[in-house]
Amino acid sequence: MHTKSRPKQFLELNGKPILIYTIELFDNHPQIDFIVCVCLESWIPFLQKMLRKFEINKVVKIVPGGLSGQESIYKGLCAVEDYAKDENPIVLIHDGVRPLITEETITANIEKVKECGSCITSVPAIETVIVSQEDGTLDIPRRSDCMMARAPQSFYLNDIITAHRRSLAEGKTNFIDSCSLMNYYGMKLGVIEGPIENIKITTPTDFFVFRAMVEVHENQQIFGF
Repeated sequence: MHTKSRPKQFLELNGKPILIYTIELFDNHPQIDFIVCVCLESWIPFLQKMLRKFEINKVVKIVPGGLSGQESIYKGLCAVEDYAKDENPIVLIHDGVRPLITEETITANIEKVKECGSCITSVPAIETVIVSQEDGTLDIPRRSDCMMARAPQSFYLNDIITAHRRSLAEGKTNFIDSCSLMNYYGMKLGVIEGPIENIKITTPTDFFVFRAMVEVHENQQIFGF
């Protein structure tokens, strides 16, 4: 993103950080009971200020992130475990820079976990996927068989935190996301198809797409189309 003054999740559109756009969708969802945020430690005071400014009510704890995505998720899950006490809630793990998630996708994640124990939000692959093999050859699966994993990635808390603790005990700390971790340990993964615009804002182009989508939503409210 080439940003120097602030992390990308705190870039603002219309005076509101990307992260707040994301959190608001979960804060407003009737089936979300509480939210734990994992944040760069030096930016926690700023996030606390933004949560007050934009009247976010369901964030119960902010924890500093780890040295990797896997460690950051685990720290967040531990905070959920502390807050939930003896319960085994459904947890939805989401990227702070995916602000274009929808209420329908959040609901579908919860229902899928109830159905089969887990849910990975995905979108169909729209380009050919090439898999490089260890022997230098290439495997090109049929595009119709390929999907791209996105977020939320959702599980029962006991299942996902047990897998994290097992991976830590075995010294496996480089899983790129939760579905990779759970797949490695043999958990059945449920899949739903989410909205194609549920992008992760990583590049300047992604930010421009986000800005355009926000403008579309605002126009729909104003003009009714």
